[in-house]
Amino acid sequence: MKSNWNYPTTMWVGKNRIKDLSIACKTLNINKPLLVTDSGLAKSKIVINVLANLKEGGISTELYSDVVGNPTGTNVTEGADYYNKNDCDGVIAFGGGSGLDVGKAIAFMSGQTLPIWDFEDVDDNWTKANSDKIAPIIAVPTTAGTGSETGRASVILNEETGVKNIIFHPKFLPSIVILDPVLTLSLPAKITAATGMDALAHNLEAYCAPGYHPMADGIALEGMRLINEWLLEAVNNGSNIEARQNMLTAASMGSTAFQKGLGAIHSLSHPVNALNNIHHGLSNAIFMPYVLTFNKDAIEKKIIKICDYLELKDRSFDGFVNWVLDLRKKLDMPHRLSEVIDEKNFDIDRLSKMALADPSTGGNPKKLTENDMRTMYQHSMSGELFK
Repeated sequence: MKSNWNYPTTMWVGKNRIKDLSIACKTLNINKPLLVTDSGLAKSKIVINVLANLKEGGISTELYSDVVGNPTGTNVTEGADYYNKNDCDGVIAFGGGSGLDVGKAIAFMSGQTLPIWDFEDVDDNWTKANSDKIAPIIAVPTTAGTGSETGRASVILNEETGVKNIIFHPKFLPSIVILDPVLTLSLPAKITAATGMDALAHNLEAYCAPGYHPMADGIALEGMRLINEWLLEAVNNGSNIEARQNMLTAASMGSTAFQKGLGAIHSLSHPVNALNNIHHGLSNAIFMPYVLTFNKDAIEKKIIKICDYLELKDRSFDGFVNWVLDLRKKLDMPHRLSEVIDEKNFDIDRLSKMALADPSTGGNPKKLTENDMRTMYQHSMSGELFK
Protein backbone atom coordinates (compact mmCIF):
# COMPACT_ATOMS: atom_id res chain seq x y z
CA MET A 1 0.00 0.00 0.00
CA LYS A 2 1.26 3.43 -0.96
CA SER A 3 -0.70 6.67 -0.57
CA ASN A 4 -0.20 10.42 -0.80
CA TRP A 5 -2.27 12.54 1.61
CA ASN A 6 -2.59 16.30 1.88
CA TYR A 7 -3.98 16.74 5.38
CA PRO A 8 -2.77 18.54 7.40
CA THR A 9 0.29 18.70 5.13
CA THR A 10 1.73 16.65 2.26
CA MET A 11 2.29 13.10 3.52
CA TRP A 12 3.92 10.26 1.60
CA VAL A 13 2.75 7.03 3.18
CA GLY A 14 3.79 3.43 2.70
CA LYS A 15 6.51 0.80 2.78
CA ASN A 16 9.94 1.98 1.57
CA ARG A 17 8.76 5.56 0.91
CA ILE A 18 12.02 6.65 2.57
CA LYS A 19 13.63 5.99 -0.81
CA ASP A 20 11.72 9.05 -2.07
CA LEU A 21 13.52 11.39 0.35
CA SER A 22 15.75 12.91 -2.35
CA ILE A 23 12.63 13.56 -4.43
CA ALA A 24 11.10 15.33 -1.43
CA CYS A 25 14.19 17.54 -1.16
CA LYS A 26 14.03 18.45 -4.84
CA THR A 27 10.29 19.14 -4.58
CA LEU A 28 11.04 21.76 -1.92
CA ASN A 29 14.16 23.07 -3.71
CA ILE A 30 16.40 21.82 -0.91
CA ASN A 31 19.91 21.21 -2.26
CA LYS A 32 21.88 20.94 0.99
CA PRO A 33 19.73 19.74 3.87
CA LEU A 34 20.74 19.34 7.49
CA LEU A 35 19.58 15.94 8.74
CA VAL A 36 18.80 16.24 12.45
CA THR A 37 18.59 13.13 14.61
CA ASP A 38 19.93 11.61 17.83
CA SER A 39 23.35 10.04 18.24
CA GLY A 40 22.03 6.48 18.43
CA LEU A 41 20.14 6.72 15.15
CA ALA A 42 23.04 8.54 13.50
CA LYS A 43 25.14 5.37 13.85
CA SER A 44 22.37 3.04 12.69
CA LYS A 45 22.06 1.34 9.32
CA ILE A 46 18.84 3.29 8.79
CA VAL A 47 20.57 6.68 8.76
CA ILE A 48 23.68 5.38 6.99
CA ASN A 49 21.45 4.05 4.19
CA VAL A 50 19.41 7.27 4.09
CA LEU A 51 22.55 9.40 3.69
CA ALA A 52 23.80 7.07 0.96
CA ASN A 53 20.45 7.25 -0.88
CA LEU A 54 20.45 11.04 -0.64
CA LYS A 55 23.96 11.20 -2.08
CA GLU A 56 22.90 8.85 -4.87
CA GLY A 57 20.00 11.18 -5.59
CA GLY A 58 22.34 14.16 -5.94
CA ILE A 59 21.66 15.64 -2.49
CA SER A 60 24.65 16.71 -0.38
CA THR A 61 23.64 16.33 3.27
CA GLU A 62 25.05 17.61 6.56
CA LEU A 63 24.35 15.76 9.83
CA TYR A 64 23.59 17.11 13.32
CA SER A 65 23.13 14.33 15.87
CA ASP A 66 23.70 15.75 19.35
CA VAL A 67 19.99 15.58 20.19
CA VAL A 68 19.19 14.26 23.69
CA GLY A 69 16.09 12.40 24.87
CA ASN A 70 14.45 15.47 26.41
CA PRO A 71 15.79 18.02 23.90
CA THR A 72 17.26 21.26 25.16
CA GLY A 73 17.63 24.83 24.06
CA THR A 74 21.34 24.12 23.66
CA ASN A 75 20.53 21.42 21.09
CA VAL A 76 18.58 23.96 19.07
CA THR A 77 21.15 26.75 19.34
CA GLU A 78 24.05 24.47 18.39
CA GLY A 79 22.06 22.96 15.54
CA ALA A 80 21.03 26.34 14.14
CA ASP A 81 24.64 27.54 14.28
CA TYR A 82 25.77 24.37 12.48
CA TYR A 83 23.02 24.86 9.88
CA ASN A 84 24.13 28.41 9.11
CA LYS A 85 27.87 27.63 9.24
CA ASN A 86 27.41 24.95 6.58
CA ASP A 87 25.09 27.02 4.37
CA CYS A 88 22.23 24.52 4.56
CA ASP A 89 18.92 25.36 2.90
CA GLY A 90 16.47 22.98 4.57
CA VAL A 91 16.04 20.49 7.42
CA ILE A 92 15.27 16.77 7.45
CA ALA A 93 13.91 16.13 10.96
CA PHE A 94 14.52 12.41 11.49
CA GLY A 95 13.73 10.11 14.40
CA GLY A 96 11.49 10.08 17.43
CA GLY A 97 9.90 13.08 19.06
CA SER A 98 13.21 14.57 20.16
CA GLY A 99 14.78 14.48 16.69
CA LEU A 100 11.63 15.87 15.10
CA ASP A 101 11.17 18.63 17.68
CA VAL A 102 14.80 19.76 17.49
CA GLY A 103 14.85 19.56 13.69
CA LYS A 104 11.77 21.76 13.41
CA ALA A 105 13.16 24.21 15.96
CA ILE A 106 16.51 24.43 14.12
CA ALA A 107 14.73 25.20 10.85
CA PHE A 108 12.85 27.92 12.71
CA MET A 109 15.72 29.43 14.69
CA SER A 110 18.24 29.40 11.82
CA GLY A 111 16.80 32.70 10.65
CA GLN A 112 15.76 34.38 13.91
CA THR A 113 17.57 36.97 16.02
CA LEU A 114 15.50 36.70 19.21
CA PRO A 115 16.11 33.89 21.74
CA ILE A 116 13.99 30.78 21.27
CA TRP A 117 12.15 31.36 24.55
CA ASP A 118 10.64 34.56 23.14
CA PHE A 119 8.50 32.32 20.91
CA GLU A 120 6.92 30.27 23.70
CA ASP A 121 3.31 29.36 22.91
CA VAL A 122 1.80 32.21 24.90
CA ASP A 123 -0.58 34.78 23.43
CA ASP A 124 0.72 35.89 20.01
CA ASN A 125 4.47 35.41 20.62
CA TRP A 126 4.77 33.59 17.31
CA THR A 127 4.13 36.85 15.45
CA LYS A 128 7.54 38.13 16.62
CA ALA A 129 9.25 35.69 14.25
CA ASN A 130 10.60 36.54 10.82
CA SER A 131 8.45 34.10 8.84
CA ASP A 132 10.46 34.56 5.64
CA LYS A 133 13.58 33.18 7.35
CA ILE A 134 12.10 29.80 8.38
CA ALA A 135 13.73 26.96 6.47
CA PRO A 136 11.65 24.26 4.73
CA ILE A 137 11.19 21.06 6.74
CA ILE A 138 10.83 17.40 5.81
CA ALA A 139 9.83 15.16 8.73
CA VAL A 140 10.55 11.43 8.92
CA PRO A 141 9.29 9.78 12.13
CA THR A 142 10.88 6.53 13.25
CA THR A 143 8.54 6.03 16.22
CA ALA A 144 4.74 6.00 16.34
CA GLY A 145 3.98 8.30 19.24
CA THR A 146 4.58 12.02 19.41
CA GLY A 147 3.07 12.89 16.03
CA SER A 148 5.47 15.84 15.93
CA GLU A 149 5.59 15.43 12.16
CA THR A 150 2.09 16.93 11.91
CA GLY A 151 2.51 19.47 14.69
CA ARG A 152 3.09 23.21 14.64
CA ALA A 153 5.24 23.30 17.76
CA SER A 154 8.28 21.81 19.47
CA VAL A 155 8.71 20.95 23.15
CA ILE A 156 12.14 22.16 24.26
CA LEU A 157 13.70 22.05 27.75
CA ASN A 158 15.04 25.33 29.12
CA GLU A 159 18.08 24.15 31.10
CA GLU A 160 18.16 27.35 33.21
CA THR A 161 14.58 27.04 34.49
CA GLY A 162 14.15 23.27 34.27
CA VAL A 163 10.86 23.87 32.41
CA LYS A 164 9.76 22.30 29.15
CA ASN A 165 8.51 25.11 26.93
CA ILE A 166 6.24 24.71 23.92
CA ILE A 167 7.62 26.80 21.05
CA PHE A 168 4.99 27.53 18.41
CA HIS A 169 4.80 28.87 14.88
CA PRO A 170 2.48 27.80 12.03
CA LYS A 171 5.53 27.17 9.84
CA PHE A 172 6.82 24.52 12.27
CA LEU A 173 4.47 22.25 10.33
CA PRO A 174 6.71 20.25 7.95
CA SER A 175 6.07 20.71 4.24
CA ILE A 176 6.46 16.99 3.48
CA VAL A 177 6.12 14.04 5.87
CA ILE A 178 7.27 10.52 5.04
CA LEU A 179 5.50 7.76 6.99
CA ASP A 180 7.44 4.59 6.25
CA PRO A 181 6.66 1.65 8.57
CA VAL A 182 9.95 -0.04 7.68
CA LEU A 183 11.76 2.59 9.75
CA THR A 184 9.91 1.47 12.90
CA LEU A 185 10.53 -2.29 12.60
CA SER A 186 13.57 -2.27 14.88
CA LEU A 187 11.84 -0.42 17.72
CA PRO A 188 11.99 -2.43 20.97
CA ALA A 189 8.65 -3.59 22.38
CA LYS A 190 8.87 -1.26 25.40
CA ILE A 191 9.42 1.82 23.22
CA THR A 192 6.66 0.71 20.86
CA ALA A 193 4.33 0.43 23.87
CA ALA A 194 5.28 3.78 25.40
CA THR A 195 5.06 5.71 22.13
CA GLY A 196 1.75 4.00 21.36
CA MET A 197 0.32 5.17 24.67
CA ASP A 198 1.58 8.66 23.86
CA ALA A 199 -0.44 8.54 20.62
CA LEU A 200 -3.47 7.34 22.59
CA ALA A 201 -3.10 10.22 25.06
CA HIS A 202 -3.01 12.74 22.20
CA ASN A 203 -6.14 11.40 20.55
CA LEU A 204 -7.99 10.95 23.85
CA GLU A 205 -7.24 14.38 25.28
CA ALA A 206 -7.99 16.07 21.97
CA TYR A 207 -11.41 14.39 21.85
CA CYS A 208 -12.19 15.30 25.47
CA ALA A 209 -11.01 18.92 25.18
CA PRO A 210 -13.86 21.43 25.29
CA GLY A 211 -14.77 23.52 22.28
CA TYR A 212 -16.26 22.97 18.84
CA HIS A 213 -13.98 21.17 16.40
CA PRO A 214 -15.80 18.24 14.71
CA MET A 215 -12.86 17.58 12.36
CA ALA A 216 -10.46 17.08 15.27
CA ASP A 217 -13.03 14.93 17.08
CA GLY A 218 -13.47 12.66 14.07
CA ILE A 219 -9.74 12.25 13.58
CA ALA A 220 -9.23 11.52 17.29
CA LEU A 221 -11.92 8.83 17.32
CA GLU A 222 -10.45 7.02 14.34
CA GLY A 223 -6.95 7.39 15.79
CA MET A 224 -8.10 5.63 18.97
CA ARG A 225 -9.76 2.88 16.93
CA LEU A 226 -6.52 2.21 15.08
CA ILE A 227 -4.61 2.08 18.38
CA ASN A 228 -7.16 -0.30 19.89
CA GLU A 229 -6.81 -2.59 16.88
CA TRP A 230 -3.07 -2.43 16.24
CA LEU A 231 -0.99 -1.37 19.29
CA LEU A 232 -0.80 -4.77 20.97
CA GLU A 233 -0.01 -6.41 17.63
CA ALA A 234 2.79 -3.91 16.97
CA VAL A 235 4.25 -4.61 20.42
CA ASN A 236 3.88 -8.41 20.29
CA ASN A 237 4.77 -8.82 16.61
CA GLY A 238 7.06 -5.96 15.70
CA SER A 239 7.64 -7.26 12.19
CA ASN A 240 3.99 -6.76 11.22
CA ILE A 241 4.21 -3.98 8.62
CA GLU A 242 0.45 -3.37 8.66
CA ALA A 243 0.47 -2.85 12.42
CA ARG A 244 3.46 -0.54 12.21
CA GLN A 245 1.85 1.51 9.41
CA ASN A 246 -1.41 1.89 11.30
CA MET A 247 0.36 2.99 14.47
CA LEU A 248 2.38 5.58 12.52
CA THR A 249 -0.89 6.84 11.08
CA ALA A 250 -2.59 6.96 14.49
CA ALA A 251 0.31 8.98 15.90
CA SER A 252 0.07 11.54 13.10
CA MET A 253 -3.67 11.71 13.64
CA GLY A 254 -3.20 12.42 17.34
CA SER A 255 -1.02 15.43 16.68
CA THR A 256 -3.43 16.66 14.01
CA ALA A 257 -6.36 16.31 16.42
CA PHE A 258 -4.73 18.05 19.37
CA GLN A 259 -4.81 21.35 17.53
CA LYS A 260 -8.09 21.37 19.46
CA GLY A 261 -6.28 21.05 22.78
CA LEU A 262 -4.76 18.65 25.29
CA GLY A 263 -5.23 18.46 29.06
CA ALA A 264 -3.96 17.38 32.45
CA ILE A 265 -2.32 14.15 31.26
CA HIS A 266 0.21 16.31 29.44
CA SER A 267 0.26 19.03 32.12
CA LEU A 268 1.33 16.45 34.71
CA SER A 269 3.75 14.71 32.34
CA HIS A 270 5.82 17.63 31.10
CA PRO A 271 7.27 18.64 34.53
CA VAL A 272 8.02 15.00 35.39
CA ASN A 273 9.77 14.53 32.04
CA ALA A 274 11.82 17.70 32.59
CA LEU A 275 12.87 17.09 36.20
CA ASN A 276 13.01 13.29 36.37
CA ASN A 277 13.86 12.33 32.77
CA ILE A 278 10.94 9.91 32.48
CA HIS A 279 9.89 8.89 28.93
CA HIS A 280 6.97 11.09 27.90
CA GLY A 281 4.83 8.22 26.59
CA LEU A 282 5.39 6.23 29.78
CA SER A 283 4.37 9.13 32.03
CA ASN A 284 1.29 9.79 29.88
CA ALA A 285 0.31 6.14 30.26
CA ILE A 286 0.70 6.32 34.04
CA PHE A 287 -1.30 9.53 34.45
CA MET A 288 -4.09 8.56 32.05
CA PRO A 289 -6.54 6.76 34.41
CA TYR A 290 -6.03 9.28 37.23
CA VAL A 291 -6.85 12.22 34.95
CA LEU A 292 -9.80 10.35 33.40
CA THR A 293 -11.38 9.63 36.79
CA PHE A 294 -10.65 13.17 38.03
CA ASN A 295 -12.44 14.60 34.97
CA LYS A 296 -15.29 12.06 35.02
CA ASP A 297 -18.22 14.44 35.57
CA ALA A 298 -17.08 16.61 32.63
CA ILE A 299 -16.29 13.87 30.12
CA GLU A 300 -18.50 10.86 30.87
CA LYS A 301 -20.79 11.32 27.86
CA LYS A 302 -17.82 11.70 25.51
CA ILE A 303 -16.12 8.64 26.95
CA ILE A 304 -19.23 6.56 26.30
CA LYS A 305 -19.17 7.74 22.67
CA ILE A 306 -15.57 6.50 22.46
CA CYS A 307 -16.70 3.14 23.86
CA ASP A 308 -19.38 2.92 21.18
CA TYR A 309 -16.91 3.75 18.40
CA LEU A 310 -14.34 1.25 19.67
CA GLU A 311 -17.11 -1.33 20.14
CA LEU A 312 -15.96 -2.14 23.67
CA LYS A 313 -17.87 -4.83 25.55
CA ASP A 314 -18.57 -2.53 28.51
CA ARG A 315 -19.72 0.76 26.98
CA SER A 316 -19.58 2.86 30.14
CA PHE A 317 -17.13 5.28 31.73
CA ASP A 318 -15.85 2.58 34.08
CA GLY A 319 -15.64 0.20 31.13
CA PHE A 320 -13.33 2.60 29.30
CA VAL A 321 -11.11 3.14 32.35
CA ASN A 322 -10.87 -0.63 32.75
CA TRP A 323 -9.93 -0.90 29.06
CA VAL A 324 -7.07 1.57 29.66
CA LEU A 325 -5.95 -0.30 32.77
CA ASP A 326 -6.09 -3.64 30.96
CA LEU A 327 -4.17 -2.24 27.98
CA ARG A 328 -1.42 -0.92 30.26
CA LYS A 329 -1.25 -4.29 32.02
CA LYS A 330 -0.89 -6.16 28.72
CA LEU A 331 1.86 -3.72 27.78
CA ASP A 332 3.61 -4.39 31.11
CA MET A 333 3.41 -0.75 32.16
CA PRO A 334 3.41 0.51 35.76
CA HIS A 335 0.23 1.67 37.49
CA ARG A 336 1.88 4.00 39.98
CA LEU A 337 4.29 6.87 39.36
CA SER A 338 6.17 5.74 42.48
CA GLU A 339 7.28 2.67 40.48
CA VAL A 340 9.46 4.86 38.26
CA ILE A 341 10.27 7.84 40.53
CA ASP A 342 11.86 7.69 43.97
CA GLU A 343 9.70 9.67 46.41
CA LYS A 344 12.87 11.35 47.69
CA ASN A 345 13.26 12.97 44.26
CA PHE A 346 9.58 13.88 43.95
CA ASP A 347 9.22 17.63 44.59
CA ILE A 348 5.43 17.77 44.53
CA ASP A 349 5.26 21.51 45.28
CA ARG A 350 7.47 22.43 42.35
CA LEU A 351 5.84 19.89 40.05
CA SER A 352 2.32 21.11 40.87
CA LYS A 353 3.22 24.73 40.12
CA MET A 354 4.85 23.73 36.83
CA ALA A 355 1.89 21.53 35.85
CA LEU A 356 -0.61 24.34 36.42
CA ALA A 357 1.50 26.71 34.30
CA ASP A 358 1.83 24.20 31.46
CA PRO A 359 0.12 25.32 28.21
CA SER A 360 -1.80 22.02 28.05
CA THR A 361 -3.70 22.90 31.23
CA GLY A 362 -6.05 25.28 29.42
CA GLY A 363 -7.47 22.41 27.33
CA ASN A 364 -8.49 20.27 30.29
CA PRO A 365 -12.27 19.68 30.45
CA LYS A 366 -12.35 20.94 34.06
CA LYS A 367 -10.73 24.17 35.23
CA LEU A 368 -7.70 23.24 37.32
CA THR A 369 -5.98 24.66 40.39
CA GLU A 370 -2.55 24.00 41.83
CA ASN A 371 -4.21 21.87 44.51
CA ASP A 372 -5.89 19.78 41.80
CA MET A 373 -2.48 19.09 40.30
CA ARG A 374 -1.10 18.16 43.69
CA THR A 375 -4.02 15.79 44.31
CA MET A 376 -3.60 14.06 40.96
CA TYR A 377 0.14 13.65 41.60
CA GLN A 378 -0.63 12.18 45.03
CA HIS A 379 -3.11 9.70 43.56
CA SER A 380 -0.68 8.70 40.83
CA MET A 381 2.00 8.00 43.43
CA SER A 382 -0.32 5.93 45.66
CA GLY A 383 -2.17 4.18 42.84
CA GLU A 384 -5.63 5.17 44.07
CA LEU A 385 -8.06 6.24 41.33
CA PHE A 386 -10.63 8.97 41.95
CA LYS A 387 -14.13 7.69 42.77
